[in-house]
Amino acid sequence: MKLTFLGTGTSQGVPVIACKCPVCQSDDARDKRLRTAALIEHNNSSILIDAGPDFRQQMLNAKVDQLNAILITHEHRDHIAGIDDVRAFNFINKRPMDIWAEERVQNALKNDFSYIFTENKYPGAPEVNLHNIDGLPFYINEVKVIPIRAFHYKMPVFGFRFENLTYITDANFIPEEEKEKMVGTQYLVINALRKQKHISHFSLPEALKLINELSPRKAFITHISHQMGLYADVQQELPENVCLAYDGLTIET
Repeated sequence: MKLTFLGTGTSQGVPVIACKCPVCQSDDARDKRLRTAALIEHNNSSILIDAGPDFRQQMLNAKVDQLNAILITHEHRDHIAGIDDVRAFNFINKRPMDIWAEERVQNALKNDFSYIFTENKYPGAPEVNLHNIDGLPFYINEVKVIPIRAFHYKMPVFGFRFENLTYITDANFIPEEEKEKMVGTQYLVINALRKQKHISHFSLPEALKLINELSPRKAFITHISHQMGLYADVQQELPENVCLAYDGLTIET
């Protein structure tokens, strides 16, 4: 199984011309982050986790020409705003895109992209099939997906486990019974917005505490804001088995 980090940043962490902070002005490509998303590839299956506003550019950067399904962690715009661009895969793959999300998130998609779900659709509008995530394991082709409930402050979100890989983003609390689903994870992807405490995201110390608790072989930090600091500086402060993820990084599990 292969995971590619298509984006490791946040809307707070996207470099902008007006920002003069060291990260936004950095020449290190690892400090240039698109909005958080990841691609899971296994045998002939390709599964995207989240489709934010950078979805189109991420697909082009990674040269993705086949996409079987999209998993949506939650309905914030930086994780769903690119849904319109699934139309390119409708054209290439000659079928609707399968989108997996819990009922609340599906309702948000129907509200934000009403023209996709209207009875009298505009010709050329994206074609999607919605599938419900109810917390129970399910399969996308031969890939088993285990949903993991976490909380983004008070908002319920889903992370996912694929064999020995677990991916959690936009969370700052995971119930103990859900952590049980993560036991034995060898490769853990976990969000950490910055070093300082935050109301709805794990801080770096909190993420490191969770990593230490679960003891994966390797852990990767994602959903990083520019408040975290320069990649080269922060990476030197991390334990040997922990890596700041960066756009384009690929791991084999």
